[in-house]
Amino acid sequence: MAMDNLSASLAIAGSGLSAQSQRIRVATENLANSESTGKTPGALPYTRKILSFDQELDAATGAELVTIGDVEADRSPYRIENIPGHPAADAQGNVKLPNVNVLVELADIREGARSYEANLQVLKQVRHLETLTIDILKV
Repeated sequence: MAMDNLSASLAIAGSGLSAQSQRIRVATENLANSESTGKTPGALPYTRKILSFDQELDAATGAELVTIGDVEADRSPYRIENIPGHPAADAQGNVKLPNVNVLVELADIREGARSYEANLQVLKQVRHLETLTIDILKV
């Protein structure tokens, strides 16, 4: 059963809100753990997570919706700093630090927030159009 364009727009914007919310959550988690090291000598630190998006055809609306794909570990190398005396330092005093770039995560959070706001504006506009349509039908 095909739905009207306004309902399809609501579904698309709703899926966008959900996807951007997850994106911000993952980037925030990466940012919060940007200095999380292992607790024992030679232990691996926090590994950055990467979120991917997919698209899925919604049978009810006939629209392509955004869905969350896999959340994978970033395979880029860890940063290494010489910090003798650190609990995670190896015999030479080198400590593996997370492969998180704070600036990249901040930019991702900002872009996700803007996309979230754009989807929210679509929802507001569609609701406004539906209200106008109902008002016209009352006359």
